Amino acid sequence: MTTFDKREQGFEAKFAHDEEFMFKATARSNKLLGLWAAGQLGLSGDAAASYATALVTDNLESQTDDVVAKVSGDLAAKGVAREQVAQKLQECLHQALAQLEADK
Repeated sequence: MTTFDKREQGFEAKFAHDEEFMFKATARSNKLLGLWAAGQLGLSGDAAASYATALVTDNLESQTDDVVAKVSGDLAAKGVAREQVAQKLQECLHQALAQLEADK
């Protein structure tokens, strides 16, 4: 195996690791957002956990805008603006990244 092949394998491994890390961070941030939104909706206990889990599982292939649209639609009756949901999602992503880094 040449040095070039080893380097290529190293880059591929790093790419796969980074993609997996971001997938986990996105899923965790969606769950955190779901728990926050559930609280805004007055849900607690199993109902809150179910809402958060559904947000994660229903949006595994979705983009961030889809998640924000779903949650902001659910919270529209509570007077929560889309921008507020988007900001909260960013906060949740930072929190998820910090949690995953701490888990290493």
